Order: sequence, then C-alpha cells, then structure tokens
Amino acid sequence: MSQRTFQICIAALGIGFALYFFVNVLPPLIADPDIMDALAAGFVNPYAAGYSTDAVLCWMILAVWVIYEARQLKIRHGWIALLLGLAPGVATGFALYLLLRQRQLKEVRAQ
Repeated sequence: MSQRTFQICIAALGIGFALYFFVNVLPPLIADPDIMDALAAGFVNPYAAGYSTDAVLCWMILAVWVIYEARQLKIRHGWIALLLGLAPGVATGFALYLLLRQRQLKEVRAQ
C-alpha cells in the first residue's frame, strides 16, 4: 500500500465514523440532551458494555501514546486528536493522530 493510499484510507475511515456519529447520535441527543443518560446507554447490556469499555480503553491508550510522543518525538497538536476521541469518537481521533504523526515524522526525516 502506498503512503497516499494509506492516508486516504485513514482519512476516509475517520471522517466516515464522524459522519455516522453525527447522523445517528446527534438527533437523539438533541431530542434528549441528558449527556449522562447518553453515556450510560453504552453500558445497557453486557455486549454494549464490552464495546463501550473497549472504546474507552482505546482512548486511554491513545492518550498515553500522544503524551509519550509529544515528549519523545515532539509530535505537536495531539491534544486535538484526544478531543476528537471524546466526540465524535476514538476512530476519528486516532485517524487524525496517525495523519498528524506521519506528516510530522516526515518533516523531521526531511531535515
């Protein structure tokens, strides 16, 4: 896979999830803006709880990685990926971080 194909795939998946989130989650949230109830709905049964716990822990792993690379590799703007990982979700935040990271590492190698 070429670098360009990788970037397109990652961007498409991140944007695709963001669109899914906005189309499927925002309307019910606007109708009933109880954030705590919306978060609790992710743990309504063992299966949903498993997926929700996975997403929460993936965000935590991403946060550790972003903080580590900010200090070690001087990757900038990872905090934006962490915010996007909270809403719309980890898929969008992770995709952005991979793209940011790739661009910045390429700049470092070019120097």
